[in-house]
Amino acid sequence: MIHPALSPEPFVILGMPRTGTHYLEALLNKHPNVLSNGELLNQYDANWPDKSRLLRSNRELLELAYLRCPARKETKVTHVGCKINEPQFRERPGFFSELVRWPGLKVMLVVRRNALEALRSLVQARQSGQWLKFSSDKDTVPPPRVTLSIADCEAYFKTTEDFHTRVTRSFASSNMLEIEYEGLLGGPDKCLSTIWDFLGVPSRQLSGDAMLQRQEQRSLDQTVENFQELRRHFADGPYAGFFDVGGILD
Repeated sequence: MIHPALSPEPFVILGMPRTGTHYLEALLNKHPNVLSNGELLNQYDANWPDKSRLLRSNRELLELAYLRCPARKETKVTHVGCKINEPQFRERPGFFSELVRWPGLKVMLVVRRNALEALRSLVQARQSGQWLKFSSDKDTVPPPRVTLSIADCEAYFKTTEDFHTRVTRSFASSNMLEIEYEGLLGGPDKCLSTIWDFLGVPSRQLSGDAMLQRQEQRSLDQTVENFQELRRHFADGPYAGFFDVGGILD
C-alpha cells in the first residue's frame, strides 16, 4: 500500500446519468497530471480488470481507487480520481458515507439544468444503444422518440433533487465544484480552466481532438410522445420549468 502522504490528491466526479460525467472524465485525462480511472462501482468498466473488487468493503474499494489505483500514464500524476453515478450509490448502501469520510477529497458534481432532458436522453440511449456522439462521427439516425410515464418522471426529478442536495450538504464548499452540463458542452475550455484552478494543477488548453456533441437536436415536445400530457400534469408544481420547450436541448 502507498502511504497516503505520498499518494496523489484524490477527487471524485459525481452526477446523475446523462449529465456529462463520462465526457468530463475524458477531458480531465488529457491533462498530464490528472488521472481518472472510470467507474469504480461498475463491474464492467475496462479500467478495472479485477471484477472481484466489488466483493471488497467500501473502505477497501476507496483504498484501491486512491492508494492502489491503476497507472495508465507515464507522466507524473498528482491528482487521481474516479466517477460514480447516483444509481451506483443505491446499489451499494453505505458507500456514500464512506466516500464523505475520505480525507482531502475534492468533489466535482456535474448537473444538468433540465432533469427532463436528462431522463429523455437516458431512455433514448437505452433504446438505441448509442451513448455518445463526437464531432468526428458521421451523421447518424436521430435518437428514437420516447414515451415517459408520469411516475417515472416524478421519481427521476425527485431523485435528482435529493442527490444534489445530499452532495452539497455532505461536503465542504471549499472542496466541491459544481459543473453545469450545458457549460461543459458549450464552452469546455472555460469550464476546464475553472477545474484546473479547483484541483490546483497547471492550466492546459484542449487539443484539437473531437468534441462531444448533443445526440438530440430536437426539442422536448418533438421527442417525448406524451409531452403535452406530462406538461399539464406538472404545470402547477416545482418541476413546471422542465417543460419549457424554449430551453436547452440535449
